[in-house]
Amino acid sequence: MAAESPSVRSTVRQFLSLERDVLVLSVAMFAFSLGFQMTGRYLSEYLVVLGASPFVVGLYGSFGNIISAVYPYAGGVFSDRVGSRYALTLFGLLSTLGFLVWLVAPLVGPVDLGAVVLEPWVWIFVGLVLAQAWKSFGLGATFAIVKQSVPDDRLARGFASTETFRRTAFLLGPLLAAGLLFVFAGGAAEEAILPGFLYVLGVAVVFGVVATAVQHVSYEADADSFGTEFEGVDQIRSDLADLPEPLRPLLVADTLVRFANGMVYGFFILVVTRIWELDATLFGFYLNPAVLFGVLLGVEMVVALASMAPAAVVAERVGLKPVVAVGFAVYAVFPVLLIFAPADPLVVTLLFAFSGLRFAGLPSHKALIVGPAERDAGGRVTGAYYLLRNTIVIPSAALGGYLYDSDWTVVLPAGPLDTLTAGPELAFSVATAVGVVGVAYFLAFGEEFAAYA
Repeated sequence: MAAESPSVRSTVRQFLSLERDVLVLSVAMFAFSLGFQMTGRYLSEYLVVLGASPFVVGLYGSFGNIISAVYPYAGGVFSDRVGSRYALTLFGLLSTLGFLVWLVAPLVGPVDLGAVVLEPWVWIFVGLVLAQAWKSFGLGATFAIVKQSVPDDRLARGFASTETFRRTAFLLGPLLAAGLLFVFAGGAAEEAILPGFLYVLGVAVVFGVVATAVQHVSYEADADSFGTEFEGVDQIRSDLADLPEPLRPLLVADTLVRFANGMVYGFFILVVTRIWELDATLFGFYLNPAVLFGVLLGVEMVVALASMAPAAVVAERVGLKPVVAVGFAVYAVFPVLLIFAPADPLVVTLLFAFSGLRFAGLPSHKALIVGPAERDAGGRVTGAYYLLRNTIVIPSAALGGYLYDSDWTVVLPAGPLDTLTAGPELAFSVATAVGVVGVAYFLAFGEEFAAYA
């Protein structure tokens, strides 16, 4: 008998009928994601305003990749051992402190240590060590909560619930940031992000405090299942070696796609604000490049939210692999489409709308990762997966920053392009080439999760 086609109302009702812990997690995700999305996508511009070069922006991205590689496994082990409630509370407090460090960075000014002068942008690196705690340390805990609370054949829908809350914040966060930047616009173009961004960071601190309190009070600790005690490096080796077989081709493809995205992700805002200096007038209101970038991110998230829940339902019918492949493909081709697009607000808006489709595959992607795991080891399996993936991706942003900030030329023997000049165009083109290889590998070797086979 064919499955009943769910309406939008029934789909929402099914999301809301999920276990309380998943809904509490979703609310916490919403609040923290507001803070992250109000701040994270603007940090490249913030670094440049504080005196950093584009290459330093790339180094910052790779530094973030190091944290993303190390934190998830440690956080997954910690949450499996002490329980998700206390783990997420600690991670939430650390993240809130990180937002605060970002806020005070320009107020500190250069610090002369004699042999070296610490520029204000250095504190953005320090703040990242703390701010990433909930997002990366807590990654294993969030996966484990969904794994414990949702049947295997509804994992994609369970992750779609948490992702919908999270991506709603991805929509509202940049728009709220754009609003604050609009109201508190700076004078000179190169300082247009200040002082408005300081207000953005202040609001992020408030969201972090609220999210930490809500998840600590409302999460039912009795529902936690606990894994075994951490056994050191040998356990890391064991967990990596024992990754479920279906995860291995997914891991290879995911790593290639994320490496490609990592090369250029931090430079999207600089293309809009520094290369194009793209502005627009909307309903009689002038939007400077920084404000317009927030609007573009909002458009991207509208498409993401509109596509995520239907994609989760489609995955239950056709399998997870096709949905994940579509998301990977959008990740891969977006950089080259963006860098060679005309500097026209309408064209760029349509491109960011297209970019929103990459999020449609995320719930299915997460279900593919955690689905094969044993029920009480979801945190460690997730952490091991991200440890390996993010370790390999570490140099991506630095490589992208090197190409973006270079001006050397390579002469080719033949072809429609007789030269390649380093700079944004080459950085974005290489990123797309790497991403396309990842998509092709996943289509050739990626496996389906048995619950949907």
